[in-house]
Amino acid sequence: MEVRALLKLRFLLHKKLKTYSQCRRITAESVIRLNMNVSSTEKILSGTKLAEELQEKLKYDVRNLQDVHPKFAPGLAIVQVGGREDSNVYIRMKMKAANNIGIKTEYVKLPNTTTETELLKRINQLNYDPNVHGIIVQMPLDSVNKINSNLITDAVLPEKDVDGLHTMNEGRIAINDMTGFIPCTPNGCLQLIKKTGVNIVGSKVVVIGRSKIVGTPVAELLKWEHATVTICHSKTKDLEGEAKKADILVVAIGQPEMVKASWVKPGAVVIDCGINAISDPSKKTGKKLVGDVDYLAAKEVASYITPVPGGVGPMTVTMLMYNTVLGAQRALKRMTTNIWDLKRLPLDIKNPVPSDIDISRSQEPKDISQLGQEIGILPNEISLYGNKKAKISLNIIDRLNNQKDGKYIVVAGITPTPLGEGKSTTLIGLVQALTAHKGKNSIACIRQPSQGPTFGVKGGAAGGGYSQIIPMEDFNLHLTGDIHAVTVANNLLAAQIDARIFHESTQKDQALYDRLVPKINGKRSFSNIQLRRLQRLGITETNPDLLTKDEITAFSRLDIDPNNVTWTRVMDLNDRYLRKITIGQSVTEKGFTRETSFAISVASEIMAILALSVDLKDMKRRLASMVVAFDKKGNPVTADDMGATGAMTVLLKDAIEPTLMQTLEGTPVLVHAGPFANIAHGCSSIVADKIALKLVKEDGYVATEAGFGSDIGMEKFFNIKCRSSGNVPNCVVLVCTIRALKMHGGGPAVTAGAPLHSDYTQENIGLLEKGLCNLKKHIENGIVHNIPVVVAINKHMNDSKAEIEMVRSFSMNNGAFGAVLCDHWSKGGAGAIELADTVINACQEQSEFKFLYPLNTSIEEKILLIAKQMYGAGNVTFTENVLKTIKEYKKQGYDNLPICMAKTSMSLTGDAAVKGAPTNFILQINDIFLSAGAGFIVPMVGDISKMPGLPTRPSIYDIDFNIETQQIEGLY
Repeated sequence: MEVRALLKLRFLLHKKLKTYSQCRRITAESVIRLNMNVSSTEKILSGTKLAEELQEKLKYDVRNLQDVHPKFAPGLAIVQVGGREDSNVYIRMKMKAANNIGIKTEYVKLPNTTTETELLKRINQLNYDPNVHGIIVQMPLDSVNKINSNLITDAVLPEKDVDGLHTMNEGRIAINDMTGFIPCTPNGCLQLIKKTGVNIVGSKVVVIGRSKIVGTPVAELLKWEHATVTICHSKTKDLEGEAKKADILVVAIGQPEMVKASWVKPGAVVIDCGINAISDPSKKTGKKLVGDVDYLAAKEVASYITPVPGGVGPMTVTMLMYNTVLGAQRALKRMTTNIWDLKRLPLDIKNPVPSDIDISRSQEPKDISQLGQEIGILPNEISLYGNKKAKISLNIIDRLNNQKDGKYIVVAGITPTPLGEGKSTTLIGLVQALTAHKGKNSIACIRQPSQGPTFGVKGGAAGGGYSQIIPMEDFNLHLTGDIHAVTVANNLLAAQIDARIFHESTQKDQALYDRLVPKINGKRSFSNIQLRRLQRLGITETNPDLLTKDEITAFSRLDIDPNNVTWTRVMDLNDRYLRKITIGQSVTEKGFTRETSFAISVASEIMAILALSVDLKDMKRRLASMVVAFDKKGNPVTADDMGATGAMTVLLKDAIEPTLMQTLEGTPVLVHAGPFANIAHGCSSIVADKIALKLVKEDGYVATEAGFGSDIGMEKFFNIKCRSSGNVPNCVVLVCTIRALKMHGGGPAVTAGAPLHSDYTQENIGLLEKGLCNLKKHIENGIVHNIPVVVAINKHMNDSKAEIEMVRSFSMNNGAFGAVLCDHWSKGGAGAIELADTVINACQEQSEFKFLYPLNTSIEEKILLIAKQMYGAGNVTFTENVLKTIKEYKKQGYDNLPICMAKTSMSLTGDAAVKGAPTNFILQINDIFLSAGAGFIVPMVGDISKMPGLPTRPSIYDIDFNIETQQIEGLY
């Protein structure tokens, strides 16, 4: 079939079907294939005509793409250094062809002073621009500086190297791997040869010229078309004799009209790749363009010959366009492919199950950059911390903005024993099952552990058994330094508060003002943060020298009440002796002492802000809004008033990026933020969840945790985190153990480090039955938010079949969507396959998520709703001081904030000793404080300390570094 006939057929088809997408199978690629069967009676082999035909097909291909993805367009970046006129001509041709086809072009014109480093940097930016699918660097490079052109061509990513000049793409052709890009001129030559209809198979081909751009690759292409290929060059003996043997002669030597008619075998196909300017007085310019072949003489001998111009040149440009569209199609396919090509790490299951750290060390993690690539993270979106963990740029959220979110799962628990019930382990087991065993995209989002519990009682928080995050040492110790950044930012602010109190106490107004706004080179000006303070004070004058005396006083004096400083210092360790301290006892502080305290770093409001911010701008706004003290008139003093917002943001700019790690089975985990659930909102970060929800795509799953029981972490996840993020959960996974339910049925006390009573190691149906009320309450807590609840029974070796069945049937009879036994601790993801199946089904349910309370409800009413609905309380009482504080919050406009209850995690009540699920009890609110930056109010139930203490025998005794093996010991 002639190409013109094919064009006509396609036009008629399009007219009949009225949509390009219905004609998709007739593509530019198919036309290239059909060239093998196209014959022509013309001796002149017009590259212009074939290029026009192919460009028409490329137009269709682009429109077909846009039928399905209207916002998508192929993108080509053309980089030019300097301003050579011949390069300008070529670039205009390329841009004209691109615009004709529907390819968006970005013309990057750099001055001739550009250095190699500058050029490489610009290419690197284009490499990671998702809107650019092809990059060409126009040669030669017209720079006054020495630039290695080979280095430049290899700097373009192979998947964007539409010129086909990258060493990798050229190497692929040498081994008949055509999955990369074929160089444009050689491919154009091949298509022209196929256009003739001459059978290439078995033909003798002679290629004169061996350049890496034309001669060598065209020889490779024809070799793989089963021709017998000879490459000739300047050192070839009897060049004319060799040329005369050719059935197909390709000339690319850059010598005008060197190949004469006598060199051409009668009936041969001649492809002339040369383009040379020679003198011609008859031309207006005094020059004309000729090829490397004596065209007028050779065409009398050849069966087909390409003219110059109008032969290979137009095809080179068209093949460039073809490669660009192909690159765009490949990029779109990668973008729209729903399932990751993720390499699972197989588990070597042993019985009995070894220690957590032995299991962790037995598995060699994937290189984290490989994992990032597998799940769709671009190289410029990942910052490596070694090869096992990496920070992920928030820019990925913008890039994936149009990607639909996956399903959202929150993993919570019943009221735990002091040993914990395996919530993190279940979370890891679930995602291992979803991805490694069910073939679903899934990501676990988990908090970074504090070193307080790591060196205290817990010993680590990476999961356990065969459901862990690895390497566990990296996960549990320091990670990428986020908690340290929070600590420094918090303590910088604390230092500024006390320094400001001291300086205001020791200086008069004018002296204080002169130091706050000093003259530099005879001139003074307000900083940006000082200008914001002027605005808050209603001062419109911005010239520091023109403020009135009263304005100077108002600006300079925060007048902080030393007895009403709410901000404390923090450290990421358990230290009971820092719960109450006196500062300022040095003689240098001139007697200005005050009582204060330390909290653990993860209790800092900055940690809550890190977890609740949706981006860097939001984090900065929240930091500025933090109320750190009150002045002597009772007005709030903010971090922005202290001048610390910008400095804290600088310290936290990297900490807002989540950290990518992996599970034992090589599935992805995002680790970020670590607020405690009993004194903060207890959830990992919003930004980690948002990134994960985009990466897993519409059919994927993101499982995140909520600290402690559903009454604490899950309630705050719903009513604080989901309000801030706007994300709607699809399913609750409620983790329970038979051990904990027996405790709630009246079983003996469970103590960390002490052996379990026989009631927990032997079947006891009666005790279990009495404790099921606690499970029922936690199921109800999920249902009240209109979210399906899946109960995960975390199996322990002493659980009997009768006990397991009792929990399962009770759960189903009390509103759970499903209840399944999980054995992920001993089997990894394989032990959570039933849980994964049930979660998948639950996420298909249509549910109307609802908050527990509207924000415009009074502070007291919100607290009462939480106490009644989540805990089972009958009423709430408030101390006089709490009521007085609430009244002040209302006056200051903070009454529309959500509530973050601070209470024991060991009971549904405010008393840790009370187990089960009591009802109609009185909940006492002893204190209340404001976290204005985090955006919530914290009522205190009972005696909740923000600084844990070390037990009699902390994990410190077991944690060690083995000098001989160079390994950490004692983490578990």
